[in-house]
Amino acid sequence: MIELKGISKKFGDAQAVNKVSFKVEEKETLVLLGTSGCGKTTTLKMINRLIEPDAGGVFIDGKDITNEDPDVLRTGIGYVMQNIGLFPHYTVAENIAVVPKLLKWDKEKIKVRTQELIKKLHLPENSLSMFPHELSGGQQQRVGLARALVTDPSVLLMDEPFGALDNVTRTSIQKEFKGLEELKRKTIVMVTHDVQEAFELADRICLMDKGKIIQIGTPKELLYQPINDFARKFLAGQRLGLEFKVVKIQDIWSYLPKVTLQDGKSLSDDLNVWDAMELLRSSDRSELLVSGDNKESKAINFEQLTKAFNQFQNAQVHE
Repeated sequence: MIELKGISKKFGDAQAVNKVSFKVEEKETLVLLGTSGCGKTTTLKMINRLIEPDAGGVFIDGKDITNEDPDVLRTGIGYVMQNIGLFPHYTVAENIAVVPKLLKWDKEKIKVRTQELIKKLHLPENSLSMFPHELSGGQQQRVGLARALVTDPSVLLMDEPFGALDNVTRTSIQKEFKGLEELKRKTIVMVTHDVQEAFELADRICLMDKGKIIQIGTPKELLYQPINDFARKFLAGQRLGLEFKVVKIQDIWSYLPKVTLQDGKSLSDDLNVWDAMELLRSSDRSELLVSGDNKESKAINFEQLTKAFNQFQNAQVHE
C-alpha cells in the first residue's frame, strides 16, 4: 500500500532523513520508533507531502505521489497529530465535518457518518455541539481520530497521537485503538518515542537513529534478534515488560503442564503472557482454561505461567 524508496531530507546542513526505504502492507500498522530528532516525524510528513523529500520517491497504492495535487492527496489520507489540531472556534461536529465539506458531501451524509463515528469512539452525542476546550484531553483525541476517519481513508498517518495524554488515559485509548474495527481496515504509519506504545500497537516496528533505519521487523524480532548494539541497548531498560507483551501462550505451550481439560469456556492461546497474568490477578479464578491450535486445552495457574515463561526466556538466550 505504501512504499518509500531512498527518501532523504536536509534542513540546512542537518541530514534529517538519509536514504530511507520501506514498504507498508495493506492493513498493516507500521510504527516509526526512535529518540527525538531521529527523523521519524519528517519521514511521516513526506508520505502526505507536508514535507517534500530532496531525493527518493513515495508511492501509495503503486502511484508516485508527486504526480498528485498535494491537497487532493491529503484529503484521501487520514492524519492525526499529537496536539490534535482541532479548530478552537468550531464545534466538535464542525471539526469532524471539515474534510467532508471540502469533498462536497451533503449534510445528511455528514451527519450519519459523524454519529456513527462518535458511537464507535465512545463520545457522548451532546459533545457534537461542544467546543474543544469543553472536552477532556481523551475526548479531544477521540475527536481528532474521528476527523481523520470520517471519510474512511485507506491510509492513516499518526504523529505521536497519544503523547499529550496522561498515562491512564493513554493506556485506555490505546486499548480502544487496538479493538476498533474501523482501524483494522486501515494501513497505518504511526510515530512514537514510547517503546511500550510501539510494542502494544505495531505489526512491525521501524527503529530509527540519526535519519537512518537501524532495524525493521516485528516486535518479537526486535526483541529477540536485535541487529546491533544500538537496537539491543534501545530496548534493554524495558526488556522484561516488553517480553511479557510479545510472548504469547502459544509460544510457551510446550513448557506448560500436560494436564488437559476438554470442557468449559476457554481463551485463545493468542493471548499474551501479560494479559494472562492480569486476568489471573483481577479475577476470582485461580487458573485459566486456554485452547491451543491442536484443539487441546490446558488449565494454567500463575505459578505454571511464570515457570513456562522463564523456561521460554532461557531457551531464547541459548539459541
